[in-house]
Amino acid sequence: MTPSTARSIGSPHQLRPLSLALVSEHASPLATLGGVDAGGQNVHVAALAGALADRGHRVTVYTRRDSQTLPVTSRLRPGVTVHHVPAGPAEQLPKDELLPHMREFAYYLMQHWLETGPPDLVHSHFWMSGLASLTAARELGVPMLHTYHALGTVKRRHQGAADTSPPSRIDFERDVGFGCDRVVATCRDEVTELARMGVPQDKADVVPCGVDTERFRPDGPVAQHGSAHRHRLLQLGRLVPRKGAAASIAAVAHLPEAELLVAGGPPPGLLASDPEVRRLRALAREAGVLDRVRFVGAVPCDRVPALLRSADVVLCPADYEPFGIVPLEAMACGRPVVASAVGGQQDTVADHETGRLVPPGDIRALTAATAELLADETARRAYGAAGRRRVLSRYGWPQVAAATERSYRSVLAGRLVVAGTTT
Repeated sequence: MTPSTARSIGSPHQLRPLSLALVSEHASPLATLGGVDAGGQNVHVAALAGALADRGHRVTVYTRRDSQTLPVTSRLRPGVTVHHVPAGPAEQLPKDELLPHMREFAYYLMQHWLETGPPDLVHSHFWMSGLASLTAARELGVPMLHTYHALGTVKRRHQGAADTSPPSRIDFERDVGFGCDRVVATCRDEVTELARMGVPQDKADVVPCGVDTERFRPDGPVAQHGSAHRHRLLQLGRLVPRKGAAASIAAVAHLPEAELLVAGGPPPGLLASDPEVRRLRALAREAGVLDRVRFVGAVPCDRVPALLRSADVVLCPADYEPFGIVPLEAMACGRPVVASAVGGQQDTVADHETGRLVPPGDIRALTAATAELLADETARRAYGAAGRRRVLSRYGWPQVAAATERSYRSVLAGRLVVAGTTT
């Protein structure tokens, strides 16, 4: 089975409600977004949990307790509980330092499920969650699906010696892929990468990430420009080098009528001391565009749609991107996207229809594609409208939850078939 023919699951099954455990060891659905380790996965887990609850399921999200002030459980919304797992110190730790605490995390899950009754199914998110979940699920005989969100092979390929992941990550990811009942891959590129690791392609269901089409929509408040520059470019997301803000700064140097807003990173009051902000400001100063590049820091979730609507073009020039939520959010708001042709962005952004795809790291191509859109308001509007249509047809959370549930039902049905043939 090739990536293009890997199962794409989409039809909802209206069967009995399920008790679901979503395990997300470092990415809490309650976290403030924009930090180094808080981004698309947090959004994904929170929204998927809510959409599954809307379909009648009982959902518990298990995430590591990273503060002494957190209660054991919190109610995220009707039908969704967040359970804070004591594993390691109750303080924030970089996710690359969490592996030693996964045994404790797994043991807690086992004991908790033995005491309260196991869920019908476990869906783990990110490789360390997969490792902990696999241990607990095997012990209790609970079906398990896994979503990687990012793969160590890709990270190591792009970051080399700068990769801070534990050396054992890739081997553990392979173990999770072989050990789980099914992989829920977010894009076709991920299926190909898993096949290179030896994980059979027919073990993967392709279910994309989603976007809240009610919050992210073309109509609504628009953030003020407050600038004399005619056009606004926006880069939104975690402020880490791989997201490509340096490429956006290099491009704006050749776009004299545009300003660039870089949203994400620490709160505004801490921008001056942030190493990545200092690095990017130095690049902007060197390029002579410091007066046209503004860092706004972390943006509250409720202000993100208005910020997106204020942009003429949204830039997503990541070196690599496992999926990429920002292009979907921009398209849902009716804004054209210029994105690097990597990872999930190759699936979500329709080149010359909803935006432009350019080679990663190609500043000339990024600049040219952006310049073309800034020069043609009609094209920007057409791309924006097409982006909105594309999101509505494929990427709403109700559709994504239905697709995910189809994977769940398939795994449960397969377990019943196997049980029936062995009795």
